[in-house]
Amino acid sequence: MRNLVIVLGDQLNDNSAVYDGFDRNKDAVWMAEVAEESTHVWSNKSRIALFLSAMRHYEQRITQRGFCVAYRRLEDRSNSHSLRGELLRSIEQYKPSTLVVVEPGDYRVREELRLAASQAGIPLDIRPDRHFLSTVDDFRAHAEGRVQLRMEYFYREMRRRHGVLMDGARPIGGEWNLDKENREHFPAEGPIGIASPIPFKPDRTTREIIDLVDTRFGRHPGLLAGFDWPVTPVEAEAALVDFIEHRLPWFGPYQDAMWTEEPWLFHSRLAAALNLKLLDPRRVIAAAEAAYHSGAAPLASVEGFIRQILGWREFVRGIYWTQMPAYLERNELGAAAPLPRFFWTGKTDMNCLHQTITQSLDFGYAHHIQRLMVTGLYCLLAGIDPKQVHEWYLAMYVDAVEWVELPNTLGMSQYADGGIMGSKPYVASGKYIDRMSNYCKGCQYKPDSCPITEMYWGFLDKHQDKLAKNPRMLMQIKNLKARNANSALQR
Repeated sequence: MRNLVIVLGDQLNDNSAVYDGFDRNKDAVWMAEVAEESTHVWSNKSRIALFLSAMRHYEQRITQRGFCVAYRRLEDRSNSHSLRGELLRSIEQYKPSTLVVVEPGDYRVREELRLAASQAGIPLDIRPDRHFLSTVDDFRAHAEGRVQLRMEYFYREMRRRHGVLMDGARPIGGEWNLDKENREHFPAEGPIGIASPIPFKPDRTTREIIDLVDTRFGRHPGLLAGFDWPVTPVEAEAALVDFIEHRLPWFGPYQDAMWTEEPWLFHSRLAAALNLKLLDPRRVIAAAEAAYHSGAAPLASVEGFIRQILGWREFVRGIYWTQMPAYLERNELGAAAPLPRFFWTGKTDMNCLHQTITQSLDFGYAHHIQRLMVTGLYCLLAGIDPKQVHEWYLAMYVDAVEWVELPNTLGMSQYADGGIMGSKPYVASGKYIDRMSNYCKGCQYKPDSCPITEMYWGFLDKHQDKLAKNPRMLMQIKNLKARNANSALQR
């Protein structure tokens, strides 16, 4: 064999660079299901099932196209359940001259592949990932000489480079960022008229995976009875069309809003398909932009959505690969408390956390404000060890691949990187959650005196010397000092 071409579980695109120069008479595709990838963090059953089902559907597609595929199944008796172990076994069996892989999305996996190649004494050809609209070298060039990295400026560069929502050299509408128009909360009666996302009934392959996961990983968190995530490119495309037509017009104003028993709201549910590479981000951006130009969706909704794909998604990947492996050990605020047990059960008397965690456990999903301003906010205020927070997020969500999850969790949510990802700690009192949701209505605590609010003031007080150096925190520190002065007078 000439090349053993490695396809990882989050690299399921047919136009991958691993196929450049592929010779069906000399090369073979290698894929492996190993328990290690579900247990190095205690993964949600939905996350495990999504990866395994998407992998098996991919193997079926390329086998039908005539590719030779060496595929190790989870239930194979001789499976060592280690990525490196299975790769070394296949190297011994097929004796390839070279291993070929696209850049992995996880530093740990990349190092495992390098160790396997080194141990076997054969070259490892790591190729660029064309799925993304920028390369790590592009990001490195953007970052060079900058005192601070800010997504907004990177996003503007990307808009210009790819001609997205542009009117010549200027952004359509005259402004780059329309976030100020996208901070609405639902009226008292709640969200009305939301079209539920298109469901994807599990086929025979997915049903087999669901049974396998329930048996093999029965003690893991999560429920699979309602599993309906897209697992093929055809389903991912249908999910995109459904979102563009039924929810994108209202995505913008309500993207930060939350509501009890409403997990999806106006969100796209496309992140998992994008991160498994069942869906090309260029296609997603083009579909959203076309909706604006046809008058089907307003500019604020389209710009806000595209910013998540063209801006945040590309930016966090650049942060991850230019900062690893040291990034994983960052802990700017010295947080060391253990992750509470209720993060694995949802059993807490704080309704905002109960709702968000229970939803996460049940569906493997929570939208970005639930992650940032409910679970993330609690962990930041409580001083939870950021690595434990990261591991919970990586385990819990179906769209979690480390390159995107780690910077968003450790950096944006927990401020453990000291401001590399975000310009300030995202902290707020219970009033924010009350304003953006109905969670407080069903809670025994009042927003002014709930644990989140008390922890908020304690956090500001504990870190005020550090936070006072941040211009974006000055108003909150000023409010803290006024509060402390009033408390002193009352005493």
